[in-house]
Amino acid sequence: MEITKIKENDIEIAVVSSSEILITDVQSALDFMATVNYEVGCGRIILNKSAICEDFFNLKTQLAGDILQKFTNYQVKFAIVGDFSVYTSKSLKDFIYESNKGKAIFFLSNEKEAINKLSIV
Repeated sequence: MEITKIKENDIEIAVVSSSEILITDVQSALDFMATVNYEVGCGRIILNKSAICEDFFNLKTQLAGDILQKFTNYQVKFAIVGDFSVYTSKSLKDFIYESNKGKAIFFLSNEKEAINKLSIV
């Protein structure tokens, strides 16, 4: 895992890149948040969707809800970057749509969009 800290509009954002899956369950998500916070002290994180297990994107597992609730509880803004068009589930598309209308959790197609969303106060 490689963490790069960037600053946009005076807001620090951690951009995490990894060639392996980092988030597989609630505990690994908590560990991930703690590691990012410890290493760079950012409360806003961008992560590529390839670093999250596929079960996350199957809403029947409830993994997405459980994990994203932890990000919300710890007031960490989180952007997942990648191609979400590969998923055909209407409920997942609705979940992504509703998340993107909020202010804390985002599903975006690229890092630039994620930086723009997370750099808003």
